[in-house]
Amino acid sequence: MRILFIAALHHPEALEKAVAATPPGEPKPLFPPSTAHHFWEKALRLRGHTLDVFYRNQSAFGGAVRSQHFSNRWTPQRIATAAINRLPPELNPDFQQRNRNLIEHARTFRPDWLWLTGDNTVIYASTLATIKRETGCKILYSTGTSPIVFARPIEKQAARLYNLALVNDFYHGIQWLELGAKAMECMPGVACDPAFHHPYDLTPEQRKAFTCDIAFVGTLLPENLYSRRIAALETLRDFDLGIWSVHDVPASLRGNVRGQALGEDMLEVLSAAKITINVHGDFMRYGGNMRLFEAAAVGVLQITDDLPGIHQWFTDGENIVTFKDFDDLRAKVTHYLSHDAERETLIQRARAHVYAHHTYIQRAERLELLLTTAT
Repeated sequence: MRILFIAALHHPEALEKAVAATPPGEPKPLFPPSTAHHFWEKALRLRGHTLDVFYRNQSAFGGAVRSQHFSNRWTPQRIATAAINRLPPELNPDFQQRNRNLIEHARTFRPDWLWLTGDNTVIYASTLATIKRETGCKILYSTGTSPIVFARPIEKQAARLYNLALVNDFYHGIQWLELGAKAMECMPGVACDPAFHHPYDLTPEQRKAFTCDIAFVGTLLPENLYSRRIAALETLRDFDLGIWSVHDVPASLRGNVRGQALGEDMLEVLSAAKITINVHGDFMRYGGNMRLFEAAAVGVLQITDDLPGIHQWFTDGENIVTFKDFDDLRAKVTHYLSHDAERETLIQRARAHVYAHHTYIQRAERLELLLTTAT
């Protein structure tokens, strides 16, 4: 199949580095290795599909895409973004040109499928309808977030054009069906790649910098979207807790911050810890975030919140540990820090489990079936 991604480019510096490191004769990567779509790209290419990408957050009038850093502070960039967002997308001259560029791109590439990633604030429903009409393609919409919380009108207006909504969270899929999507599949858009997601050998310097009993790597702001995650980590501040985030963190947790970590750095951090805490965002009530499968492959015990999807994809007490409340979380952290053999058994089972059932190749095989049967 010919698949055209319509996605935002995140961590552009990481992509530039990956492109520069690509051996001669090999295709240049479309996505940086710090994102799930990098591994989808790798798996789909191995399966024989032809891929291309249109970066919807690349200005039509030039200028580089910059990495986003979230902060509670009002910065000039944040003020400018807020002002632009008040302008209807259809009246934004830059967005108008991006949509025209996408149509021309699709006319040249002739996709069988458009893969539109979530949090679209740029591409019009009329643009997607034009591409479907002119090329005969179908649309796969993938998202890890709730349309109730995140989707703007531009995204909801296009829902009836989506032939398939691919969601991490089952409840989000129901919402997209209610908005008009023709079908939905609750299949996490994230997984692991054994060649990348594995325990890492660390230098003495890395051991010194990363070693801690409990590690957390991820996003903690805005607080209204990650309140459960913040509260869980606040509960553990008196333990040996290390936090790594590319964004700012709440004042209550700044004393635990060790630095930033993306991609391989994130896996090295987790490889040095005994336990990692994975609490889903407030907008995920079923489960299935990226860290769930990555952490299971790295060689660290994962303790996560007790959500329905966790029990669909893992077995509590066998290859993962869940907690019901913060007293339960503290009790389980204390137990597994003092029972090395039990912790190591769970770690080994978790890695074997995700390698057997949750790789990107297996996700790609399932997606192929969904795409070939979609109406």
